[in-house]
Amino acid sequence: MYIWQYPNWTEFTYQDPAVMPLLQQVLANQQQLIGQAAQLPDDLDRQAQIDALIENAIKTSEIEGELLNVGSVRSSVARHLGLEHVAFTAGQKVQPTEQTDSLVSLLTRVTSTLDQPLSVDELCQWQSALFPNVPLVRQIKIGELRDDAPMQVVSQSAGRETVHFEAPPRADLDRQLNAFTTWFNVNSQQSEHCEGILRAALAHLWFITLHPFEDGNGRVARALTDRALAQSENTSIRFYSLSSAIEQNRKGYYQILEAIQSVKTSSQKKNEQINDVTDWLVWFLTVLNQALEQGLNRIGRVVNKARFWQRHSQTVLTERQVKVLNRLLDSQGEEFELGINARKYQSIAAVSKATATRDLADLVNKQCLEPLAGGGRSTRYAIKRC
Repeated sequence: MYIWQYPNWTEFTYQDPAVMPLLQQVLANQQQLIGQAAQLPDDLDRQAQIDALIENAIKTSEIEGELLNVGSVRSSVARHLGLEHVAFTAGQKVQPTEQTDSLVSLLTRVTSTLDQPLSVDELCQWQSALFPNVPLVRQIKIGELRDDAPMQVVSQSAGRETVHFEAPPRADLDRQLNAFTTWFNVNSQQSEHCEGILRAALAHLWFITLHPFEDGNGRVARALTDRALAQSENTSIRFYSLSSAIEQNRKGYYQILEAIQSVKTSSQKKNEQINDVTDWLVWFLTVLNQALEQGLNRIGRVVNKARFWQRHSQTVLTERQVKVLNRLLDSQGEEFELGINARKYQSIAAVSKATATRDLADLVNKQCLEPLAGGGRSTRYAIKRC
């Protein structure tokens, strides 16, 4: 049986000893992030917002196997925030698409109307925003709840189909969705910050279990979670991306959801309660802490980037060198954790190996880069420390 087949399944319970330490860590990271963001100058504050929103759009789609063009997303973000003048450096701008515009519009809208009650109609509008163009591969209902056909989450391997989850039947979906939105609205103004964080985790689980749409349920669930977190923090400004952290833990994400929905987690078995969601809360809070820590790192990168360009305001560089340096500055500690080599420079700048080698040597001479340990043909370079 699935969790929704039991009576009173949404009367969720959890075990304090397992949840509270992680919740306190989330609160501490949130406070630190908000404090550091408040100290940013206005231009850096906006840049941090842009970077977080870009990552959120890209990663919530990537979880579903949809890869978006980073340049198009950046253009859409800049357009919706009215920040084109701070969003681009030379040679970076790519025209937005209808798809990226619609997605970014959705992600900004869900966290900018925090005082408005949630409705089923609004959820349908969110799902519709994910599909500005009718899919050609298969027909799906857009802006409407799913039809009477069973809604199953399945996978295929070696020619065999595995059913991981089946959602509640359509006949009872309207009642259950109305119950969900009523609960979400009644609890929108939690008296305690920690209650708001747990509300976000429970809202994600509850909604994704209902699976009300033919497609887009995961992306709508993550947008809904962003709204709940924004309400708990009492701010529409986002400096971190939960979707990015979920994408990095995608396998675990699907595993914990399947276990909870199939009533197979250790906490459910141990406490003999199907609505014990301790294991889900532990997973969610762990990933949320990861997202907050990445947000702190993002603010650090934005500050370091500003300091770097202030230091090199008079350094003569080519457009391709600026492009590569910005890529390094935007990805410090992540994509280029081990530095950049000539081959990677070739790929980013679209130049020959000889040109890449000369450019790298020039950047070292100009105190922009420094070689990392290793040397020889495998030499890698990193942004030179102050």
